[in-house]
Amino acid sequence: MSTSEFTLSIFEGLTTVDAWTFERKPLLATAWEHDESGLVWTVKLREGVQWNDGKPFTADDVVFTYMDVIYNDDITTSMRDIITIEGKQWQVSKVDDFTVRFELPVKCAIFDLLIASDIVPKHKYQPMILAGTFDSAMGADSKPEDIVGTGPFMLASHETGQKVILRRNPRYWRRDAEGNRLPYLEEIIYVIVQDLNSEFLRFRNAETDAILRMRGEDFPILKPLEREGNFRIYQLGPRYGSQYVVFNVNPGASVDGKPYIAPYQRRWFSDVRFRQAVAHAIDRQTIIDSVMNGLGYPQYGPATSAMGYFYNPNIRTYDYNLDKARSLLRDMELIDRDDDGVLEDAEGHKVEFTLMTNAENNQRIAIAEIVRKDLEQLGMKANLRAIEFNALITRMDKTFDWEAILLGLTGGPEPHWGAHIWKSGGRMHVWYPYQKSPATPWEARIDEIFDQGFQELDRVKRKKLYDEWQAIIAEQQPYIYTAVNEHMVALRNKFGNVFPAPIGGVLHNAEEIFLLEP
Repeated sequence: MSTSEFTLSIFEGLTTVDAWTFERKPLLATAWEHDESGLVWTVKLREGVQWNDGKPFTADDVVFTYMDVIYNDDITTSMRDIITIEGKQWQVSKVDDFTVRFELPVKCAIFDLLIASDIVPKHKYQPMILAGTFDSAMGADSKPEDIVGTGPFMLASHETGQKVILRRNPRYWRRDAEGNRLPYLEEIIYVIVQDLNSEFLRFRNAETDAILRMRGEDFPILKPLEREGNFRIYQLGPRYGSQYVVFNVNPGASVDGKPYIAPYQRRWFSDVRFRQAVAHAIDRQTIIDSVMNGLGYPQYGPATSAMGYFYNPNIRTYDYNLDKARSLLRDMELIDRDDDGVLEDAEGHKVEFTLMTNAENNQRIAIAEIVRKDLEQLGMKANLRAIEFNALITRMDKTFDWEAILLGLTGGPEPHWGAHIWKSGGRMHVWYPYQKSPATPWEARIDEIFDQGFQELDRVKRKKLYDEWQAIIAEQQPYIYTAVNEHMVALRNKFGNVFPAPIGGVLHNAEEIFLLEP
C-alpha cells in the first residue's frame, strides 16, 4: 500500500479540486489573485485552522513547506520537479500571519492547482530537517505523533504489514450545514494485504467494507453477490493510469562500479524500432479479455480518455502484428541466426533480458506473463521475475539495476502533474532519469512542451502543446503501454453520503461519509 492512500486524509493543500469537474476550490486558502505581470500571486489563508496537535496554522507553515521542504535537495519530493521551470524556483514569503506572496520566475497556467500540494507544519518538522531525519520521520513506519496535519483524520496506529488506523481529528476546521464539526466517522482502517487476491477474499468474506481497486476478474464473482453481501459495485469508466513495459537505457546503471546494462542491450533498448516492435507484439485484447475480464481498454500513449479535455485520441496506435514487429527487428539486424527460436544481433548476442514486476500485484504478474509469451513468439527471451514492490522501486529509483520493468502510473486530468516523469531531468524519467541535458531531440522537445505548457495561459494553446507530447510519446514508446482497467470500486451499503467520482473514487469526500443506522 502506498502511504499516499491514507495521507490524503491527514494533510491538506491550499486548494483542492472538484472530484467531477476538476475545477479548483478553496481549502487552506480562501482566495488567490495575481498582479498584472502574472508573476506575483497573493494568497489569503483560512483563519482559525489548527494542526491536529493543537498548534495554529499560519503563513509560516506555507513558507516553510515550499522553501525548506519542497526546495530542499536532501528531501525526496516530486513537487520540486513539477514547479521548477527552466531551473528557476518559486520564491515564497510571508506578508502577514494569513497572507503569503508567491513570486514566480515565469507565468503559471495552473498555479491554483499546484498549490493543492500538502502543507506541513513548521513547528513540527523544522527540527527534523535540521537533524536530517525528515524523510524517515515521514515514512511508512512513522510514529503517530510525528504525522501532524490539518486534515479530517490523523494517524492512530500503524502495524507494519497489517493495517493503518486513522482516527477522527477532533480539531478539524470544517463543519456541516448544521454547524456540526466534520468528519462524521470515528475511524478509518486500512487493511494492508499482500496481494490483490487477498484484498478480494477479505471483501468477499465480509472482513472489509471496500475494494478500492477492483479487478475485472472479480466482477463476475462479486456482481451476483451484491444483494446477499449488502454492497454495490460502482463502474466509473477507464482509469487515469497505465500499465507499461519500460526498458533501461540509463548509462549510469551499474553494480559495484560495473555497468549493469550491457552495451549491446542498451543499443537495442535505445532504438525506437525495438520499442515499436515490442509495442506491435503485445496482444492487448488478450490482456483485456483474459486478465481484465473484458473490463479494460487498449492503451498506446501516456493518457486515457479519462483525462478529458487534454486527451489526444489522434496518436499512433500499434495493432497486434508480429509481421510488422519482425520487419522492424530485421531492420536492426536482429534475426534468428542459429534457428534456436531466439533472435541474435549482428555480434551474435541473444536478445534476452529480465522483465521485472511487483510480486504483490497478481494482475501485473498475469500481464507480464502474457507479454513474456508474446515476446517469445517474436524471438525474444524475457525472463519474468516478480519482486517485492519497495525493492523494485529502489532498483528503479536509486540503484538502476534492472533491464525491463512492467509497472504502472496513476495519471490524472492535468498533464503537468506528470512533469517529474516526462522532463528529462526528472527523477521519475524512469528509462534514463536525472539527465543533465536531454539525451535525445524528442526528449528535449518534451522538456520544451512542459515548460511552455506550464506558462501558457490560453487553454486551447495548452491543449495543442500536450497533444504534441502525447503524439511524441506514442511514436517513441519510451513506455510501451498495454491496457488500462475499468475504474471499479465496491462498497458496503452501510454508509451515507457516498458519491463515487472519477477523482478520488469513494473516498474523495471521506470527511462527509457517515455510518447508517443498523
